[in-house]
Amino acid sequence: MKLLMVLTSHDQLGDTGKKTGFWLEEFAAPYYVFKDAGAEITIASPEGGQPPLDPTSDADDAQTEATNRFKNDTAAQSKLSDTVRLSKVAADDFDAIFYPGGHGPLWDLSEDADSIQLIEAFASSDRPIAAVCHAPAVFKHTKGADGKPLVSGKTVTGFTNTEEEAAGLTDVVPLLVEDMLKSNGGTYEKGADWASFVVTDGKLVTGQNPASSEEAARKLLAML
Repeated sequence: MKLLMVLTSHDQLGDTGKKTGFWLEEFAAPYYVFKDAGAEITIASPEGGQPPLDPTSDADDAQTEATNRFKNDTAAQSKLSDTVRLSKVAADDFDAIFYPGGHGPLWDLSEDADSIQLIEAFASSDRPIAAVCHAPAVFKHTKGADGKPLVSGKTVTGFTNTEEEAAGLTDVVPLLVEDMLKSNGGTYEKGADWASFVVTDGKLVTGQNPASSEEAARKLLAML
């Protein structure tokens, strides 16, 4: 199994002067689900190299078994520090693609032409695609073979408007994931705020929030 994980390269939280990036747990939990299943993992980002870590996800109260494992895993840290530039990645080399969230993808991956092309290639060949929390922002411009938005008519989830409100960032982010998925014709579903909630529709897997990342990874793996 060859899996591609795509992380953000964006580190500015709008005009707040604060930093953002990818959410550690949303990378670490899926990474170990895939690794423990024997998958070969490639990590990519728009700019390549070390992707920015959202400092909030590195706080003590955000740590999980998977993040603690990562912090003691020098091989995984080394791999993360040297991500492949997204423009160099060929869709045909992988069996599935997984997008961890964090606020960063709202700015770069939602608009990234290489990412859009990759997702559309996976979709057209019916290979699994997963995105968690803010990462469903990557479906903003992706299209299906019929020319409609990829999520149109599909059951999806992603970070809720109420979760964004609780984070105090509703007026900072460039888009609200829930609203965008709905406006693209997705049948949006959600569970309780901050609890694991994952939906699958065909080969598309979406998770609502950080707590959903491990379950989303397991559902993606089950499709392979």
